[in-house]
Amino acid sequence: MTQIDRYVLVLFLRTVLVCFLSLAGIFIVFHAFTAMDDLIAQSKAGEPLPLVLGKFYGPYLLLLFDMTGTIITLMAFLFTAGWLRRTGELTATLSAGVSHGRILRPMVMASLVIITVQLANREWVIPRFRDSLTMKAKNLSGDTEQAVMPTYDQAAGILIEGDRMRSLARVIYRPNFRLYSDYAGFGEVLLADEAIWWDPEETRVWLQGGNAVAPAATESNTSDDEPATVDWTDLTSRQGMPETTGYLLRGVRRPEDLRRVPSAGPAAMEQLMLLTPADQSWLGPDECFVVTSIDPNMLQTQETATKLASVLELSGRIRNPAVHSSMALRTLTHERIVRAPLDFALILLVLPMVVNRRGRKLFVLIASAVGLVIGFFALKTIASTLGGSTNLVTPGVAAWIPLLVIGPLAYSRLRHVQTV
Repeated sequence: MTQIDRYVLVLFLRTVLVCFLSLAGIFIVFHAFTAMDDLIAQSKAGEPLPLVLGKFYGPYLLLLFDMTGTIITLMAFLFTAGWLRRTGELTATLSAGVSHGRILRPMVMASLVIITVQLANREWVIPRFRDSLTMKAKNLSGDTEQAVMPTYDQAAGILIEGDRMRSLARVIYRPNFRLYSDYAGFGEVLLADEAIWWDPEETRVWLQGGNAVAPAATESNTSDDEPATVDWTDLTSRQGMPETTGYLLRGVRRPEDLRRVPSAGPAAMEQLMLLTPADQSWLGPDECFVVTSIDPNMLQTQETATKLASVLELSGRIRNPAVHSSMALRTLTHERIVRAPLDFALILLVLPMVVNRRGRKLFVLIASAVGLVIGFFALKTIASTLGGSTNLVTPGVAAWIPLLVIGPLAYSRLRHVQTV
């Protein structure tokens, strides 16, 4: 890397950083005006205010970077090239026989790195803070309750419903599991006080992280008429938990006496789906285990659970035979796969504007770039609508249409600037 490469790269990265910090500062200042009282109340609980602000706004800054990183990079391209042209440095370099493509190479490579960081942030970091991104400032120190979206398990023939749920603790209050398959002795419904999600693989990962001892039962009820509840971590100390995912129902009210009802499964399946204390010694007298792959994330009514999920999780939902996958979900999964190359293609589209051989002013170039971005997102929206709500094209084709249109054009523009 030559000295001029380092100079252009530092100037470009500095512009990207200043733009992002300015946007993040505006977001934090405006949001803090409405939430400062709650944040100060959280700091009075024992944690210093800077730490509370970091815990609350940290995940939002990660999400902001994912949403705006590509646009900021594109604008930084224009600002950096405009600054080099204004100071005469670009003209001096071109007069030495160096092409635009060689001068812009550090910024192109840095843009590729930024998009790669965005990809890693989107797939591995943001999903870990998915629940934090749904919290309000007043709920920062605890778990939030939300409504339960009824979801039908097609494999087991069970409609999973409930009064409300806590996503972090993975607990459903007053679960109401309707049985549409024939389960001998169970009737048509399972009613209980709470249902706790159990995933043996996630539990092993949790234990390997150093939490060898599960915490004691947690008093997390919000009203005096409800019994104390536990979360999923309390199940790690119980012996005999099955090697399959499902919900442990505690305080079962229907059927009334589970000790007389043997474990059962649908007539079309050999696997037992409802486990009872009649033949499972690890279950209490008022407990029942329901085998299902419908995890609490699928029961959240907020769209955040889907939009902030990773591609692996989205594809897992689609491949799950127990869950119906909509056309919109399939389109979203394909869009997430092609997003990184599509973002890079958008940045390459701005290269002819950066060259600017007509001598247009910087604000004219910015206006042209804004129009380009609007057209880009309009194309993505149209393609997404075609794949998610119509039968004209398949979800896969709909998601790849923008890249098939923009990709060759972006490549031709990259090749063009190498010779001018």
